[in-house]
Amino acid sequence: MGTEERRRGILETARRDGSVDVNRLAEQFEVAKETIRRDLHTLEEHGLVRRTHGGAYPVESAGFETTLAMRTTHHVPQKSRIAAAAADLLGDAETVFVDEGFTPQLIAEALPRDRPLTVVTASLAVATVLADAEKIAVLLLGGRLRGSTMATVDHWATRMLADFVIDLAYVGANGISRQYGLTTPDPAVGEVKAQAMRSARRRVFAGVHSKFGAVSFCRFAGVGDFEAVVTDTGLPSAEAQRYSLLGPNLIRV
Repeated sequence: MGTEERRRGILETARRDGSVDVNRLAEQFEVAKETIRRDLHTLEEHGLVRRTHGGAYPVESAGFETTLAMRTTHHVPQKSRIAAAAADLLGDAETVFVDEGFTPQLIAEALPRDRPLTVVTASLAVATVLADAEKIAVLLLGGRLRGSTMATVDHWATRMLADFVIDLAYVGANGISRQYGLTTPDPAVGEVKAQAMRSARRRVFAGVHSKFGAVSFCRFAGVGDFEAVVTDTGLPSAEAQRYSLLGPNLIRV
């Protein structure tokens, strides 16, 4: 097997499984661990993976995006803590936008059930979570359903969202970068997120530490557009300080 073929195989494995391990890859491709490390370094230089201690995980791009099902299996304890901390920022908001994705779904689960709320969402998963909450009215945005994320997009969704003035938006992203802001692989998804940003008085980003420094295809917001950014302690405190200098309250849980 040639070098390029092996690297394609490594990338395919990472995208299929959500992450790769140096030791297992060395066994799978019958090469030295150092060879695999060089392969991962090259793939990282091309923006296809991000390396971790002992392995790597795929970077989402215009040509690759993880499914909602895959997201429910990674960093679950961290995402649960992030969701609880984000829900604590609700304040006196009466109308709330909850984005698509697993962490926003956990935020929906953490919202209080003992007070009236109107929740606007493009996510079928979020709508399902809140469907039996007696005091919460759910407005589900119409549009084309993306099967990978079970959320609606396109002009039907953005046009409906543009008619609302929302107190607080909980927004997710595939990547957050100090240089490029918040990004997502799909332009249609980016349009919904951008409209949510325009429609909301307050905005909170919630995402795990692995999203930081990652850059995807479509930019929809800047870091300074948010009042708060909620993540886990996997983001080093020094890096958290750099993000907070751009404007938001950086919360690590």
